[in-house]
Order: sequence, then C-alpha cells, then structure tokens
Amino acid sequence: MNGFEKRALQIKEKIRRATMEMLRESGPGKLRIADLARRAEVSQVTIYNYFGSKEALVRDVFKAYMGRAVDGFEAFMNEGRPMREKIEHILRLEKEAYRDFPPGLIKEMLAEDAELAAYIETMYKEKTVPWTVRIIEEGKASGEISERVSAAHVLAFIQLYMNQYQTLLDMAERSEDKDDFLEGMVHMFFYGICGRE
Repeated sequence: MNGFEKRALQIKEKIRRATMEMLRESGPGKLRIADLARRAEVSQVTIYNYFGSKEALVRDVFKAYMGRAVDGFEAFMNEGRPMREKIEHILRLEKEAYRDFPPGLIKEMLAEDAELAAYIETMYKEKTVPWTVRIIEEGKASGEISERVSAAHVLAFIQLYMNQYQTLLDMAERSEDKDDFLEGMVHMFFYGICGRE
C-alpha cells in the first residue's frame, strides 16, 4: 500500500467513526453530510468522493461493522471452546451490538434502506442459520444441549423473536432499563426461564 492509499484509508476510517458516533446520537434521518464533515474534519466533497451518498455511507458503516463482528465470531467459534463459553461470547456480542446499534436505530436504518434490509436477510440465511445449526449440533454431541432440541426448534424460536421484534422493542422502551430488558430476553433465549447456565 503506497502513501496515498494509506492516507485515503485513514480518512475513510475517520469518516466511518464519525458516522457511527452521529448515528448513535441521532439516527440516520437526522444525519447531515455538512455536520458529519465538521465532525470528521474533512470536506463534504471528500465524503461524497469516497462514499457517493449519505445512504451509501450509512450502509458501508453498518456492513463494515457486521463484517468485523462476523469474522470475530467465526474465529472464536472455530477455537473449539465449550458450549458455555460460546454462549457467553454470543451474549457479550449481543450486548456490544445493542450499544453500537440499538434496535431502534437498526429499525430506522432498515426502514430507510431496502438494500441494507436485503443484506441483513442474506446474512441471516448465509451466516446465522448455518452457525446456529452448527452450534446446536456441537452442543448436542457434547451433551450440553438436550437431544430433544433440534436446530429447527431453535430457528423457529429465533423467527418468533424476529416476528415480535417491534413488540419487544416497544416493551424495552417502556421498561425502566432498556438495555437490561433486552439482555434479559437474550439470556432467557439461551437459558430458559429457570436461568440455569
């Protein structure tokens, strides 16, 4: 990588970081390129030259975030760790995702960008489903997941969560501590209402 390419990469990362900060603060609907340019200390022209449009920039930031998360998750899962550590890792990733991309923000982003919604659907089919099946099968083989639980059961349960996503989000918003509510739902998904790990 030559000096020009390295500098361009540094500027892009600076813009992406500023975009993440601003998305957390106000969501994509209120994100303005002029404000972003000031925050990132670059010109508006630079942002457009690198990303083309505000929508493409938001999409790029989200996809880059998801790509890093998926790569990290796959590396962790390939280390041969016991089921308990895998579930703890998934819970930690969920907590980080809620912080970086709260459900309300994701909902707004998906409502405004059909391409991003299609990307999420593709990630679910090509990454989430195969990894879920693998984790279930490994857990059953090690005796850490009941033989009575199939991958189809878990995927159906995930689909129930997804179908009620808006209801769960509304309930989280009305709760005293939204993050704690969402964490509790994820914990219950993995450990049931008895909470045994």
